[in-house]
Amino acid sequence: MTDEDPTTEELRLSQLQREAGERRAADEGMTPDEAEQHARRADKAGYLRQKLEQRARSEREQEEGSE
Repeated sequence: MTDEDPTTEELRLSQLQREAGERRAADEGMTPDEAEQHARRADKAGYLRQKLEQRARSEREQEEGSE
């Protein structure tokens, strides 16, 4: 991995921000179709954030196991 690659934590925070932004957009009362699209995007960002949290836990466990 190069120094330019984002860390798992940076990716998780990015997904958290994306999820929050999409949820706000869904709540702002656009057309029902637009609100639904934003809700789906927020769900996807939430799913990706959860996967990144699992990855971070796994990385920590591997580091602890190698000590």
